[in-house]
Amino acid sequence: MSEFTSPPRILSIAGSDSSGGAGIQADIKTIAMLGGYAMTAITAVTAQNTRGVQQVGAMHPDLVMEQVASCIGDIGVDAIKIGMLGSPEIAMRLAERLDTFAGPIVFDPVMVATSGSVLADDATIAGFDALMKIATVVTPNLPELAILTGREEIDSEEVFEAALELARKYDTTVLAKGGHGEGDQVIDYVVSASGKLASFGHSRIDTRHTHGTGCTLSAALATLLAMRQPLTHAVRIARAFTYAAIEQAPGFGEGSGPLGHHAVRKLSTPDEG
Repeated sequence: MSEFTSPPRILSIAGSDSSGGAGIQADIKTIAMLGGYAMTAITAVTAQNTRGVQQVGAMHPDLVMEQVASCIGDIGVDAIKIGMLGSPEIAMRLAERLDTFAGPIVFDPVMVATSGSVLADDATIAGFDALMKIATVVTPNLPELAILTGREEIDSEEVFEAALELARKYDTTVLAKGGHGEGDQVIDYVVSASGKLASFGHSRIDTRHTHGTGCTLSAALATLLAMRQPLTHAVRIARAFTYAAIEQAPGFGEGSGPLGHHAVRKLSTPDEG
């Protein structure tokens, strides 16, 4: 009989997507497929599908914090992924509570859903400041990176400069996701506060089924960091998992459809640039 090995314990703090494509639901699927044990603290409940977000209800900050305390206090947590926050109060209280957390924290600064629906108001975005200060890795897409650095937009030549500015401001590492860029190649950049850079690229997949890609990538990264993978290797595997899930999308819905987390069995790692 083989010796039992406990899976890494990952706490996802994020919103619920009723259609299962993004948020908590995408995180649970990703963590489970990569061999982790998923726990959740739900910050908001959404009525949502591939065509958009119909309604959002934020959870009371006390309830969010109680969910976090319940998981940490009993089962324990090896890594945390933070996504949609729901309110500025939740952001501030999470930053205070997690300031002494010893494991990796991956913060995906969710502002807008893939469908274009707004998921964070200006006050909540302002609350991101405190969370970025305690995050191990921050994972903005290009529109989010532009907002966080006070730019109107970011072109391909400005990504490194903007990511470095954010990394130095908050003494964190930034994974700048290039999916919103132009061209046949998607280029992601990992930039540390010291200015160290790694880049990863792959061919763009021509598909409308990309709902939950950011959630999937950040949850995968948190899981791999909990497994004590080096950061750049964790990014490489997380990107490969997300790419494979996009390729295996089941084709559900009339809009931006969900990924095929369930179908990812063997990962092929994209080249590092």
